[in-house]
Amino acid sequence: MEPNASSIDRRSFLKAASAAGVGLWASGGLSPAYGYRGSPNERLRVAVMGVNGRGEVLAKSFATAQDSEVVYIVDVDTQVLAKVVGAVEELQEKKPEGVVDYRRTLDDRNVDALVIAAPDHWHALATINGLKAGKHVYVEKPAAHNPAEGELMVAAQRKYDRLVQMGNQQRSDPRSIEIVQQIREGLIGRPYYARTWYANARPSIGIGKPAAVPAHLDWELWQGPAPRVPFHDNYVHYNWHWFWNWGTGEVANNGTHEIDLARWALGVDYPVRVTSVGGRYHYQDDWQFYDTQDVGYDFADGKTIVWQGRSSNGFPVLNRGRGTSIHGTEGTVVLDRDGYLVYDLKNNLVQDVSGQEKIDALDTRGGDVMTDRHIENFINAVRVSERLNAPIHEGHVSSLLTHLGNIAQRTGDALRIDPKSGHIIGNAEAQKLWGREYAPGWAPVV
Repeated sequence: MEPNASSIDRRSFLKAASAAGVGLWASGGLSPAYGYRGSPNERLRVAVMGVNGRGEVLAKSFATAQDSEVVYIVDVDTQVLAKVVGAVEELQEKKPEGVVDYRRTLDDRNVDALVIAAPDHWHALATINGLKAGKHVYVEKPAAHNPAEGELMVAAQRKYDRLVQMGNQQRSDPRSIEIVQQIREGLIGRPYYARTWYANARPSIGIGKPAAVPAHLDWELWQGPAPRVPFHDNYVHYNWHWFWNWGTGEVANNGTHEIDLARWALGVDYPVRVTSVGGRYHYQDDWQFYDTQDVGYDFADGKTIVWQGRSSNGFPVLNRGRGTSIHGTEGTVVLDRDGYLVYDLKNNLVQDVSGQEKIDALDTRGGDVMTDRHIENFINAVRVSERLNAPIHEGHVSSLLTHLGNIAQRTGDALRIDPKSGHIIGNAEAQKLWGREYAPGWAPVV
């Protein structure tokens, strides 16, 4: 039995992993503290956008972090806004200003960073506008609503020379950093296959009905860059995930995490071939994506990743609701948010490293120590030049894989992919899904 990972010094892991080049990439050559207006002794001042679910967790984590302060809470729902302003005030003993429109925060030169947890269709536009205003950005996964927007986000980060961290928080977990480093050093021989999964028992979202917009919700601003549709009673605040106009489906909602881990462990970027099978099987309702989906990614150097998503049947895989297994010529690693197991080729357990803190793998808000560590890394990257664990150019690659899975499923085609750019080759129908239409005047521009 290996020592409990919670006793291992995180900074030693980060230092060792950085020296080994294991997933801790610099962000486009930028000196991380560039653009920070305070001294390292001052707190990072942040605005948090979209706080009904995950955003409330982020706001509380930034509020309680040693070196940051939440100065704005942003939400288009004034009821949610008031609740989270009060919660943050209690934690940091200083009341943040509550605003409905995030653009107010961009005009404030005292704001150092914009934290984005608004729905997926907002990620690119808010990130790009934040960068234009000189802010660093922490943006939730997936990086963007579609592949074209992800490319725009990477281009904007490089153009405006600010840091952008994506919220795939397992990149900041010491146990995950440790095992990826060991895999790279030959722990299981040559790794060649990764299986990733997520299994939940989500209920039906029903058949929505046209309804009056609640008085406390700015529906126009909620829609933002998306084409306008009439309000229905089953859109907000969570079910938008399952509509093409705003969401990206389970593969991007949760698959981004596991696919990112698999890609990190295998040391791969863009695939050469993407296939997908599945459908919406469990319920007959307004859900537009897939409750059952298996996506296959083949890479040029003889490696494969498989994503298995089950949104409406929570039967676990390897007794885990979510996780990743990495298979190599000399053994296998099973990795989740509680730690990892290592097996030899005879299926004997040779390492068992798990944390004292147990994480609810299916918590849709995701409040846990990994989030705190990921935020700590972002704060330190801005203030004292610690290297980002999940810079946007890496987040974009992992997010792109999820989008390609949806495109392959939607077209029914096996997609050929350029391994140098991630672009679709020779499929005009699939290429139509690379970007999206925007509401007039709302298209993101770098």
